[in-house]
Amino acid sequence: MSIGILGTGSYLPKQEVSNAEVAERVGVDPEWIERKTRILNRRYAAPHEATSDLAAAAAVAALEQSGVAAADLDFLIVSTSTPDSPQPPTSAVVQNLIGARNAACFDLNVVCAGFVYALEIARGLLRGRPGGRVLVIGADLYSRCLDFGDRRTAVLLGDGAGAVVLGETAEGGLLATDLATRGEDQHLIRVEAGGTRLPASTETVAGTGHFFKMEGRAVRDFVLAHVPPAITGLLARAGVRPSEVDHVVPHQPNGVLLAELVEHAGLGHAVTHRTLERYGNVGSACVPVALDAGYRAGAIRPGELVLFSAFGGGMSMGHSLIRWGLR
Repeated sequence: MSIGILGTGSYLPKQEVSNAEVAERVGVDPEWIERKTRILNRRYAAPHEATSDLAAAAAVAALEQSGVAAADLDFLIVSTSTPDSPQPPTSAVVQNLIGARNAACFDLNVVCAGFVYALEIARGLLRGRPGGRVLVIGADLYSRCLDFGDRRTAVLLGDGAGAVVLGETAEGGLLATDLATRGEDQHLIRVEAGGTRLPASTETVAGTGHFFKMEGRAVRDFVLAHVPPAITGLLARAGVRPSEVDHVVPHQPNGVLLAELVEHAGLGHAVTHRTLERYGNVGSACVPVALDAGYRAGAIRPGELVLFSAFGGGMSMGHSLIRWGLR
């Protein structure tokens, strides 16, 4: 039996935030945001919502579609770089919210690449647990760590969560995965304060230490230099020609970079699943949110090859190839 996806789900907060609203806060024209990013809207969580709430809602949707009960889960993994709190793990909060009382839970932080890392960890866990089920969730709530004095990043990010249930499947399944980290470039994406190197203090709170920071041009250069070769290598190891890939479900950094990446990787013929126009960059949730949107729209059919491509802070990259089996 192969390890495949049994169900998908997602949750985006109700509050839509338009380019006009963000533009007013950061001091640019709405047209500048659309031209530079292709983003039109994004969602921000309500004041009472935390990352675990978004994750739990996406999890319920994935469980309902898969027909798997929360109590029958063996493992629950939450990929996030914006946890509810340093302790306990956000996954433990989600477990309690959805009633997954028999699942061993843990969090994973590989920033925007974390969902693909979590898929590969889940596959390894299931190899040692025949008949098991794993819930993998990507969830991030970036609206509370945005520096609206930095127009380069504040216009990009939003909040959201996506989830999948993995288990044994007779049709389709995960074929190959490639994971990589280049720590020498760790400074390109960061939140500097709040950990043990720079603990929270009056000074860090008064400054910008707790805000998300990104070196946008350098990140673009990193992605175009390193992601296409990683995709080429993964496909070669799987014995798959680029022309055979039917769908690309990528991280959604911004629309301009995404279009460049697909072309550089030689995947312009494939269907690229994009949600950034509606939701912006939702971090580790990007890939599962786009997957859920594509699958529920009927765009992904059994037997087709789907490539997941994720990249983010670290700098980290995660790519997975799956033959779709859901009907």
